[in-house]
Amino acid sequence: MKHLAYAVAAGFLGFAPITAQAQDAAAGERVFLQCRACHQVGETAKNGVGPQLNGLFDGRKAGTAAAYTYSAAYKSLDKTWDETNFTTYIKDPRGVTPGTKMVFPGLKDETQIKNLVAYLKQFGADGKKK
Repeated sequence: MKHLAYAVAAGFLGFAPITAQAQDAAAGERVFLQCRACHQVGETAKNGVGPQLNGLFDGRKAGTAAAYTYSAAYKSLDKTWDETNFTTYIKDPRGVTPGTKMVFPGLKDETQIKNLVAYLKQFGADGKKK
């Protein structure tokens, strides 16, 4: 019986990283509700007030979403999105990129930012979940 308990515990531990990642993405989806007024993700995503965010962390350069009219501030950026620069940006978009059209005041909570990144990372450039 004691061995069964260890086996069960080991089984749960083996799934812990997958569960944590899924929970983070699910929590990130809730954080994304703040972004939805301007941004979309997924297979039917379109540009709105802000550009669609599919494939954001797949080597996408800032200011390059097709058919979106970026501010001069964004057009002049030489940045490829990654977790580090996105985290810095999302905390204070207007402070990081003066002249941006983005009016969002920023997301300050580190856990929410990590969860948002986990959610956005699920979407490839085609909008399909990876």
